[in-house]
Amino acid sequence: MRFPEFKDEWIEVSLDKIVSRVTRKNKDNETDIPLTISAQNGLVDQRDFFNKVVASDNLTNYFLLKNGEFAYNKSYSAGYPWGAIKRLDKYEQGALSSLYICFAANQNVNSDYLVQYFETSKWYKVVSDIAGEGARNHGLLNVSVTEFFKTKHIVASNCNEQQKIAKFLSLLDKRIELQKSAIEKLKSLMAGI
Repeated sequence: MRFPEFKDEWIEVSLDKIVSRVTRKNKDNETDIPLTISAQNGLVDQRDFFNKVVASDNLTNYFLLKNGEFAYNKSYSAGYPWGAIKRLDKYEQGALSSLYICFAANQNVNSDYLVQYFETSKWYKVVSDIAGEGARNHGLLNVSVTEFFKTKHIVASNCNEQQKIAKFLSLLDKRIELQKSAIEKLKSLMAGI
C-alpha cells in the first residue's frame, strides 16, 4: 500500500549508507544530563527515569548525543525483543554510555521516517541474523558495531515519500494516544461510579 503519487522503487541499502556513526565524547563535559533508553519513553534523563543516576560520576568518556541523533540499546525489553532504537528528542544534548551504538541520519534519509521505521519490527530479522547463536549475555545482544552498520534495510528511495509516510504514521500515533487517554478517563469514571 502506497501513496499514489509515488512510483519510485523502494531500495535495499546497508545502514551505513543512510546513517553515520556518532562517537563524539563528552570530553569537555558539555552536558551533565546522563541519558538512558526507555523502550516506551525514548532517550530520557536517568534522574527522571530511575529517580537517581546510575551513570558514572565522570561523564567525559560517555558519548555526547545531540538532539536528532539516534541510539541503539542492545538490551531487550517488553515489546522490543531485539533492543530499541530511539532518537534524542527531549533535550538539546545528553551523555550516553559507550555500550550503546549511536548514529545520525544522513541527508539521503528522512530522520522522522527512521523514527517510524525503528518502531516497527521490520529491522528485527537483520539484527537476529547478525546476533547468531548464544546471542544474549545477561540480557544484552551480542551485536558488533561493524555488523550492525552493515545490516540491509528496505526503504523508500524518495525522501518526499519518506516524509509523507512518517507524517502519516505520526498522526496515527497521536490519534492512538488520544484514544488511549479517552479510554483511561472512561475507566476512571466507571470505577468512580
